[in-house]
Amino acid sequence: MGEHRATAALDYREETKLEMKRMKLAKYFAIATLACLFTLVTTLPASAQGAPSQKQLNIAAMRAERKAVVGANMPMTKDEETVFWPLYDAYEAQMDKIEERHIKEVREFVASYNTLTDSDATKKLDEVMSIQQARLNVQKAYVPKFRAVLSSIQTTRFFQVDGKIRALVQCQIAQMVPLAKAPQSSAQEGSGGNNL
Repeated sequence: MGEHRATAALDYREETKLEMKRMKLAKYFAIATLACLFTLVTTLPASAQGAPSQKQLNIAAMRAERKAVVGANMPMTKDEETVFWPLYDAYEAQMDKIEERHIKEVREFVASYNTLTDSDATKKLDEVMSIQQARLNVQKAYVPKFRAVLSSIQTTRFFQVDGKIRALVQCQIAQMVPLAKAPQSSAQEGSGGNNL
């Protein structure tokens, strides 16, 4: 009985160490993604000709980091990997299109933040809701595709990992984006404005 407890305790410690390593990777990914998104939000579009731009290199690095985090958190057999990674790439291509919309929305909001009108605010909120719905639609479309090639447990795990990565990134972006305010409310800011 005591040997069983010792083995269980050792297994638990090893799993805890592995989980801590995974969390460090996720935090690193979030920081790298934040840096990339900040670059995308604050830089002008690069020329489509010639060598890859810094923006294109940053996007490629971000995608590689994201894939590495998923790989580190998805133990799979070789057969599972063979069917998982092409499906993952297709899923991420769809999600990347939505993230491009999100980056555009953030860029436009930051550009108009000081002159925000009610009409602008309505458009911003409608676009944010549309982006969230688009993400959900892609996820709902891909759940059965992942279930067709992975077990339900592996599929659930993938969407948990994906959700955690996206939540970390969204948290970082949310901290960067200022709260909406009316242009004439700058005198009122001292009384309970942007306390988040």
